[in-house]
Amino acid sequence: MNAERNLLRWASGIMLVLGVGHLTLLTISSWSDIVGWAERGVWAAVPLGLNETDPTVAYLRNEVTFWAGPGSFSVPLILLGALILHLAGRGVAVPVWVGWGFAAWCLVGGVLLVPSPYFVGVVAGVLIVLAARRRARAEETAPV
Repeated sequence: MNAERNLLRWASGIMLVLGVGHLTLLTISSWSDIVGWAERGVWAAVPLGLNETDPTVAYLRNEVTFWAGPGSFSVPLILLGALILHLAGRGVAVPVWVGWGFAAWCLVGGVLLVPSPYFVGVVAGVLIVLAARRRARAEETAPV
């Protein structure tokens, strides 16, 4: 049970570092765009621009900053990592499909965006799978 918790803690740590790291790097590299959102009044600071036929460079930078930051998967990744850390602390099992799904998503992302830290996410997914298998094995061998 303790080994399973450690695997889940490592997996959640990887997820948290990836999510927080992504948002931190984006904030550092796109600070002027983020400040621009506050200056424009946040509400609709990133317009959809459905009628934009020839978008400007500033418009495209603004879009990229949004989709690479708050619109990206970093926030859900942080939430998932925090949830898994919480569940591990309580000794609650994380379903094996979470690990497989996360590993597959990171593998596809890593192949499409090379070089990238997506491949580190595969490690987190595999750790979740290993923790789930250890728990299942322990439950099978436990006396009734």
